[in-house]
Amino acid sequence: MVQTLQTIEEQVRPDRAALIIVDLQNDFCAPGGFINRERGYDVSFADAVATNIGETAAIARAAGMAIVWVRSHYDFKYLTAPHIAKRQAEGCCMEGSWGAEFFRVHPQADDAVVNKHHFSGFKDTSLDTLLRRRSVQTLIMTGVATNVCVDSTLRDGFFLGYYIVLLEDCVGSNSKAGHEGTLATVRNNIGIVTTVSGWRDSLAHSASGAAAADRLQLAR
Repeated sequence: MVQTLQTIEEQVRPDRAALIIVDLQNDFCAPGGFINRERGYDVSFADAVATNIGETAAIARAAGMAIVWVRSHYDFKYLTAPHIAKRQAEGCCMEGSWGAEFFRVHPQADDAVVNKHHFSGFKDTSLDTLLRRRSVQTLIMTGVATNVCVDSTLRDGFFLGYYIVLLEDCVGSNSKAGHEGTLATVRNNIGIVTTVSGWRDSLAHSASGAAAADRLQLAR
């Protein structure tokens, strides 16, 4: 019989979890970035999300947890025909551009960065291989947009056998309905929805023991 990790404390142990940061990039988050400039989308949610992700990354590093940044490059040379047809105009997250750079929070030396050309961070990337090499079982999901690339990545992760913990104050979208829809889907069908504070408390009480809890004190 397959052994399962039933509680959040079991799932978020630093030695079996990874923090996944999806598409925290200027073109999705910054005023004057592509979706704000070209589509008129409201990106006012992004500052708070970036602040919370920065806090979360500090906690994860202090606990010794793996951190993976998933970054979009949407140059048309990388995209499928249906994706190009839907986008119509090229210019979002072009490789090497300011728009593709990370927004406010940036990877550190020990973090991994995975580039993607689809909504899912798993599609045609090394993400699954990287995680399995590190014996990761749980994905701590953060980033933007909640209902597009975060949603696509966490669903594929779930289908591949990863536990999903979604930090609701570390994800955001210009679509409130889309954001809330993904939270409901995860809560009802896929995994656990919590906050940075709730995750931190669960991490401190996880089976990693007092050593992890002591390290977490350094990130407060």
